[in-house]
Parts: sequence; structure tokens; C-alpha cells
Amino acid sequence: MGALIVALIGALMIIASIERVGNELVVVLPSADGHVGMVVVERKGERAVLNQAYAASRIVDGSPPQAQQLSIADVRSEFAGALAALPERPKSFLVYFQEGTDELTAESSVEFEKILVELRERAAPDVVVIGHTDRLAADDYNDRLSLQRAQRVGQELTRLGIPPGRIQAAGRGEREPLIPTADGVAEPRNRRVEINVR
Repeated sequence: MGALIVALIGALMIIASIERVGNELVVVLPSADGHVGMVVVERKGERAVLNQAYAASRIVDGSPPQAQQLSIADVRSEFAGALAALPERPKSFLVYFQEGTDELTAESSVEFEKILVELRERAAPDVVVIGHTDRLAADDYNDRLSLQRAQRVGQELTRLGIPPGRIQAAGRGEREPLIPTADGVAEPRNRRVEINVR
């Protein structure tokens, strides 16, 4: 079987020019949010435009590219090995903290349990935890508190079985708010840690 080309496309347009003779297949897969870009398959001046999820073009023995629509089942069957080898898609979570502390809110304690389930389902997760604060205190205090929050989450993840070498912690203080506020304003949604899992 000739070369296998699977296009994982976001908002981008790709022109694939296939010059050699063989059995070629190009398939457009949707991104995680369902967005589909566009692929143009060109051979010897003939084009096939693929701009829908699971649109495909197969070139057999030098014939011009032809657009066709595959089903999800067709794609899974054709590319089972390649799809199984893909890493899991990254996921992000937010947990929130009580004012001026590194203690999770009650709601975030419950959410944290769901995050652990996700982490345990991954073979070798890489985790980046980034702490944030609101703008209530001084910058240097907020920098320290945001790092403490990130480290606290990292320690909890380690205690629950995630190897410490797979966790990175950083603090951003008040510099990257979810909800922009004036200085000195308390905002619970800015008192958070982002947990990014790859």
C-alpha cells in the first residue's frame, strides 16, 4: 500500500500535491471542538477539495483525485493502527481557592476528584499546574500565593499517585486574570489553579 496521509486540520488550508503513482488516501478529521479546515489534494492539474469532516480523496494508480465522504466507522477501520498510536488530546481544568489561602473551595474539592479520574486513565500524563490570584493583595504576596497554590495542587497529585517528575508548577500572581478587575478588588474566579494535562 502506498503512503498514508491523515490530515488533522484546524483552521488551516493545506494543499497536498501527490506526484508518485500508488494508492494514496487523504482524510480530513475534525479538531477536538468539531472545527474542520480544508485540504486540497492536487495531482497533475486535477484537484479535489476536502472541507467537511471525514471527507476523503483516494488516488489509485495515478488516477486524478476524487472527493468522497467516509463515515466515522470507515475512518476508524482504515486507520485503526494510526489512531491508536495518537497521544490523547490535552485537557485543561480549573480549581478555585478560598480568599488569601491555598485551600480549595468546597466545589473545587469535588472537581479535583474528577480530575484525578482523568489523570489515572492516562498512561503517562504530563501535568502543568499554574497558580493565579485576584488583585486584592500586593504583587509580591500574590506571586508567592499563586506559586503556593500550584505547589499545593502538585503535592496533592503526587500524594495520589502521579509521579512528581511528571508535574510542573508555576505561579503567575495576578497577571493573568480570568475576570479583569481594578487593583485591590477581590474576584473569586481569579483565585484559581489551571491544571493542564497532556
